[in-house]
Amino acid sequence: MRILDLVIVILAAPSVLVVAVILLLLNPVSNPGPLFFRQKRMGKDGVPFMMWKFRTMRPAFSELRSPDEPLDRHRITPLGALLRRSRLDELPNLLNVARGEMAIVGPRPDAWDHAIVHMHSIPHYPKRFAVLPGITGLAQVRSGYADDLPGIRRKARFDAFYVRKRSFAMDMGIVLATFTVMFTGFGAR
Repeated sequence: MRILDLVIVILAAPSVLVVAVILLLLNPVSNPGPLFFRQKRMGKDGVPFMMWKFRTMRPAFSELRSPDEPLDRHRITPLGALLRRSRLDELPNLLNVARGEMAIVGPRPDAWDHAIVHMHSIPHYPKRFAVLPGITGLAQVRSGYADDLPGIRRKARFDAFYVRKRSFAMDMGIVLATFTVMFTGFGAR
């Protein structure tokens, strides 16, 4: 699957550059601040890495919300809302795929501090670290964004199922479903 991931990265690179240039032009007016957002996430085998995204929110007063707090929706800019709904904010994750820190398909990586808490409090959650995290995954296409305890538990069940049953056919189904999610905005926050 690594070769397929790299082929997708190479094929998607021109699109990522076009989106980055457009956002670079729109950002000063619609989303003032840096173009990119980086955050420490937990990867395969619990190894930390810095995940890249296009920034969609105004700066926060604190570095990270606690694991049991909902998303600060009031901080999402109008341009950020469009990026989130279409999932275009995730395109820089391709840098992480190129570096071998992520795959195209796998459990979506959580913020490091959140993952530490969830590992000890949510059944099935640690199983997700048996594989590389993904830009998209079964939990994303089936249950959407999870920012509360029931949602995170649901996500952990989907991730455990994915780790146990993953296959090339399942990955291709998830990739196809991801396009539906991108066009419908399902599960966006």
